[in-house]
Amino acid sequence: MRIALIGQAAFGAEVLKGLLAQGQEVAGVFCPPDRKGKADSLKDAGVAAGVPVFTPGHMRDQDAYDEMVKLNADLGVLAFVTDIVPARVFNAPKLGSICYHPSILPKYRGASAINWAVINGETESGFTIFWVDEGIDTGDILLQKKVEIGPDETTGAVYFDKLYPLGVQGTVDAVALVAKGNPPRLPQDHSKATYDPPCDEKVAGLDWSKPARQVYNFIRGCDPQPGATTTFKGEKVKFYNAAFINEPPKAGAGEILEVSDKGLKVAANGGTLLITRFRTKELGKVKAPDFITAKKPQVGEKFGA
Repeated sequence: MRIALIGQAAFGAEVLKGLLAQGQEVAGVFCPPDRKGKADSLKDAGVAAGVPVFTPGHMRDQDAYDEMVKLNADLGVLAFVTDIVPARVFNAPKLGSICYHPSILPKYRGASAINWAVINGETESGFTIFWVDEGIDTGDILLQKKVEIGPDETTGAVYFDKLYPLGVQGTVDAVALVAKGNPPRLPQDHSKATYDPPCDEKVAGLDWSKPARQVYNFIRGCDPQPGATTTFKGEKVKFYNAAFINEPPKAGAGEILEVSDKGLKVAANGGTLLITRFRTKELGKVKAPDFITAKKPQVGEKFGA
């Protein structure tokens, strides 16, 4: 079966390697152009494998469509795509295209599915391989797999430890199902769909008025990107590597309870947080001792004041 692969980064590169190991014919690869002189990982993998590589400025560009048509592919595979792929491109392969998405659709449609699942305190997530249509993550389901979200796992841990490796294998397995013929096409129940905006700087502000567990989940969900944002002495500060301590705070939310090499103990509504890594514009991302040396936080001072 002739495959046209659209993707980027390590995820796309690993999917390419998996498809070739499976014996699929990858007719061509589409990935982003070089940035600052550095090639995308998928481009490097394609060149190394002798697969034709195309790097259009955008997948909506005419040359992307023209190259896709020339490939005469049986199936398109979208493996970690952040660009908009227009219908004429994903419908060009004979069987259409399939796409990896890191949630159990129809819940958590959109670009930041893992972030919001962690922020909302979900104990379970997973991935879906679906048939691409013109909606946002609305196509029929081909394959799904669930994973547990641990109570202290960050978005980064859920992705890199679980949804990345399982998703690569799941994408390759989904292609094998299509190659066998008569693959599943299960319509989503759109009445159960949820959609959240990108988890970026616009939504990264930490709300100290919320219960401690929700504040903790928000920090986990914004780790490693975009980082849960608060302020200290008028300066923007981001939190990472937090721990939840189930002990009643002895101060108002955001107030520093203890300063040590382990980090800062900070009060929240109904619990206490230990923050062990920080980011500021001046310092960059640093461990607690470096933040303490530079900013000299004292017991009784407050974040978010």
